[in-house]
Amino acid sequence: MIHDLRPADGSPGSPDAAPDTAADTRCARAWAVLADVLDPEVPALSVRDLGIVRDVQTSADGLSLEIVLTPTYSGCPATEVIERSVLDAIEAAGLGPATVRLQRSPAWTTDWISDDGRRKLRAYGIAPPGRCGTVTESPIRLVRRQAVDSPNCPRCDSPRTERLSAFGSTACKSLWRCLACREPFEHFKPI
Repeated sequence: MIHDLRPADGSPGSPDAAPDTAADTRCARAWAVLADVLDPEVPALSVRDLGIVRDVQTSADGLSLEIVLTPTYSGCPATEVIERSVLDAIEAAGLGPATVRLQRSPAWTTDWISDDGRRKLRAYGIAPPGRCGTVTESPIRLVRRQAVDSPNCPRCDSPRTERLSAFGSTACKSLWRCLACREPFEHFKPI
């Protein structure tokens, strides 16, 4: 039997139901452990804050866990490091054996970053992405993306900012400068 402890709306995040079986308890403990596994590119966020943990399941025989991850994008170089970190954390907590399954559909979106994760990004000096909203599934994007509003400065909260480069230290971030405090900062791109 598979034990899926995602919230009722199916979005990634912490379990919303109290565990009632040993398998449920094991899955709930795994969710808690994953809250401490940091993203290697943005170490202010855990993999749960980032919203890439899609599911935690037990096998039919209850002997192993399967952690379902959705990479932030298919070419993300951190995916292998994240996979190893997740497995190491589960093993260290005595919850193994475990496997990781990468699920690329539906594609990850910055809407999956938790509210707490958005606060952590700002505190870390990265402007969090705005919400993208609901998108209907389409195999090919045929229309241009809506223009993204300039992010507020994560240091002084000024809305007067300018983009310096479409790419920051990683492909998922852009480089901006605040026109009020003159400090540069990165913005996590909404996708």
